[in-house]
Amino acid sequence: MPPSEQLGDGMPVPVPDTRLAAEATELVRELTDDLIYHHSRRVYFWGSLQGRNRKLAFDPELLYIGAMFHDLGLNAEFRRSGRRFEVDSAEEARRFLTARGVPQDSVRRVWTAIALHTTPGIPEFMEPEVALVTAGVEYDVLGIGYHDIDAETRDAVTRQHPRPDFKRRILAAFTEGIAPKPETTFGNVKADVLEHFVPGFERGDFVTTIQESAWPE
Repeated sequence: MPPSEQLGDGMPVPVPDTRLAAEATELVRELTDDLIYHHSRRVYFWGSLQGRNRKLAFDPELLYIGAMFHDLGLNAEFRRSGRRFEVDSAEEARRFLTARGVPQDSVRRVWTAIALHTTPGIPEFMEPEVALVTAGVEYDVLGIGYHDIDAETRDAVTRQHPRPDFKRRILAAFTEGIAPKPETTFGNVKADVLEHFVPGFERGDFVTTIQESAWPE
C-alpha cells in the first residue's frame, strides 16, 4: 500500500508511525478484503476523533491495533471455531502482540476492546482504548454519534477509506462469518443478523433457557 495510506497522511488524525502499527496494517491488509480493511481503518479514525471529543487520554497504537484486528474473526478459518467471532478476533490480536513482546497489560486492553466491541453499555465505562474501539465501530456501522464529527472530516476519512454499498456488504460479511456457528449469537446483537438473513434460524431465548434448565425449581 502507498506509504501515505499506511501513515494516514492528510487525515484528521495520524496513524501511529511505529513498527507495530505498520506490521498490523500489512497483516490485516493481507488477511482481509477491502471491505474489512477499510472498515477497520475507519474505526480507528472515528474512535480517535471521538476520543478527542470526549477528552480521553488514550494510547493511539493500542487503539489502532484493536481497530485493525476487531473483525478478523469473521474470516473463513474461524467459522468452525465454536467461539464468538469477537473472541477469535481478540485471540488473533493477543497472539500478534505477545509474539512482539508487548506488555501484558497492553495486550489485555486490546483483547478486551475487541472482545467487547459488540457489547453495548459496558465498554464506555472501561479504559479509553476499550471505549474507543466500540465508539469507532458504533460510528461506522450504526451511525451512533454521526453528527459528533463534522462533514468535512467525515469526507476526508471516507475519501481514503471509501464505503461503497457498505450497509449491505457488512451485513453479508457478518452473516457469512457467523452463520456456521449460530449458537454463538445467544444473548448478543448478531442474533439479529441471522434472524434477518438465515432462513430457519431461531434465536436462543433467555427466559426459555431458564424455564427449561435441569433445575426442578
